[in-house]
Amino acid sequence: MSHKMSHTRLVVLCSIANFINAADRVIMPIAIIPMTSYFKWTMHWQGWILSAFAFGYLSSQIIGACAAQKFGGKVILLLSVFLWSISTVATPWVSHNTFALMLCRVLSGFGEGLGLPTIFHIFANNIAITERSSAFGYLVAAGSVGQTVASVICPHLMWQTSFYLFGSIGIFWSLIWISLYSEKDYGKNDELPLIVIPQSSSIRLHWRKFFIHWPLWAIYIAHFAMNWSNYIIMHWLPTYLRYLDVNLQSISLTAVPYLFNSVFGIVAGNYADKLIDNRWSVLSVRRLMTTIGLVGPAVFLLLFCTVNSLAPAIIFISISMGLCACNSAGHLSNHAEVAPNHAGITFSISNTLATIPGILSGPLTAELVTTSHGRWFPVFILAAALNFTGSIIYCSQSSTSQIL
Repeated sequence: MSHKMSHTRLVVLCSIANFINAADRVIMPIAIIPMTSYFKWTMHWQGWILSAFAFGYLSSQIIGACAAQKFGGKVILLLSVFLWSISTVATPWVSHNTFALMLCRVLSGFGEGLGLPTIFHIFANNIAITERSSAFGYLVAAGSVGQTVASVICPHLMWQTSFYLFGSIGIFWSLIWISLYSEKDYGKNDELPLIVIPQSSSIRLHWRKFFIHWPLWAIYIAHFAMNWSNYIIMHWLPTYLRYLDVNLQSISLTAVPYLFNSVFGIVAGNYADKLIDNRWSVLSVRRLMTTIGLVGPAVFLLLFCTVNSLAPAIIFISISMGLCACNSAGHLSNHAEVAPNHAGITFSISNTLATIPGILSGPLTAELVTTSHGRWFPVFILAAALNFTGSIIYCSQSSTSQIL
C-alpha cells in the first residue's frame, strides 16, 4: 500500500466516523421540540436532557487517549463508534422515562468522548506535519457535513426514526472499519516524513506536566471558549428559531451554519498549509487562524442576537459558524506541535475542559432566558465575551515548540 493511499484511507475513515459522531449530536436538539410537546418537559428539563450527553463525554476523554496509546487506535475507535451508535438506537425505547433517557445520553456521550482523542492519537503518529492542517480541516469539515445532513433530514422524519437511522449508520461503519483498517499498514518510520521529528522520551510523564505550561493552557482556554459558543448553537439554535416563530419544517435551515462550517474548515486547513509552505512560521499561522476562529464568531454572535427575523439570523449565525472552523488549523492543530508524543492525551485534557460548557450551557441558558423573561441576548453576550478572552490569551501565550 502506497504512503499516499494509506494516509488518504486513514483520513477518510476517521472523517466518516466524525461525520456520524456530529450527526448523532444534532438529533436530540431537533427531536427535543416534538418530544417536549409529547412528554411536556419544562425548559429546565430540556436543558438537563441536552446537557446529560456532556457528562458522559467529559468522563471518557482521558480514558480514550490512554486506551489508544495502550491498545491501539483501531480497537478503541471501534468501541467508541459502536457504543454511541447502540445508545442512539436505544434512545426512543427509553424516552418515556426521563432518568433512563438521561442515562442513555450519558452513555452516548461516553462513547463519543472516546472518539476524537483516539483520532488525534492516530493523526499525530501517522500524518506528516505538512499535511496535518488539511487532515484536521477534512476531519472537522466531515463533522460539519454530518451536522448539516442531520439538520436537513431530521425535521422531516418522525423523531424516533432519526435515532434509528443514524444509529444504524454507525453500526455499519463499525463493520467497515474492522475490514478496511489495519494498524500494521500504518506507523512505519518510512511512512512518516515529518519535518519536525518528535523528541521521544522514555521517562514517564507525571500528570502535573500537562497543567504547568502556559502554551498548553492557551490551547485549553481557546478550546473552552470555542466550545461554549458551539454548544449554545448546537443545543439551542432549533429552540431559538422557534422563539422567532419559525415553523418546524423551517428548522432544516439550521443545516446552513453547519454547511458554512464545513466549507470554511476545508478552505482554512488548506490555506494554513499553504501559508506554512510559503515560509510563514507555524506559530503565526496557528495564532492567525485561532484569532479568526474566535473573534469572528464573537462579532457575528452579537449581531445575531440583535435581529428578529429568520433570514438575517441564519446569515449571521452561518458566518459565525463558518469562521469558527478556522480553529481546526489553529489551536486544534497545535497539540501535535507542543506535545507530539502525547497529542492524544493533551487533546483529551483540552476536550475534557472544553466539555464543561456542554454541561453548564444547557441549564445556564434555560436559567438566563427564564430570568430575563424570555430574552436571549445575555446568552450570546456571555458567549462572545468568552471568545474574545480566549483569543487574547491564546495569542499571548501559545507556542509551537515541543514542551512534552
